[in-house]
Amino acid sequence: MIRVVCPGSFDPVTNGHMDIITRAARLHDEVIVAVLRNVAKSSLFTADERVGMLREVTKDYANVRVAKFDGLIVDFCRAHDVSAIVKGLRAVSDFDYEMQMAQMNYAQAGVETLFMTTNPLYAFLSSSLVKEFASYGGDVASLVPEPVLRRLTERLARD
Repeated sequence: MIRVVCPGSFDPVTNGHMDIITRAARLHDEVIVAVLRNVAKSSLFTADERVGMLREVTKDYANVRVAKFDGLIVDFCRAHDVSAIVKGLRAVSDFDYEMQMAQMNYAQAGVETLFMTTNPLYAFLSSSLVKEFASYGGDVASLVPEPVLRRLTERLARD
């Protein structure tokens, strides 16, 4: 069985994230979407809320499960018998950083990293951009799954 992990903050999950998760699920036996719980970073949604949103939007994928993690992704990989990390690349600038991380993860733990180029429709998309645009009243309905849009709209209306 080939088990891979798609790690990230997913604050919030975007259609770009879903594109990578969906494509990884078609190629591998099992995909674990690992939500980073980073106490040093302020997030719009808690880790539990992000896990809940991801579970909702991936519920139709029998081979996808969602989990939380903190610390090093390679430790998560060891603990869950994961053979590779799947990362989406939007631009060359992503590659520079992700290649360094991939080499570190391999050097430290022998964990492979598989890069997938993002669908050009989502090459500009990031969670940060979605949050900023939505906070000013911009329409992000085409950028995030519907359940995420609902929660994002509710959260921003409260703040």
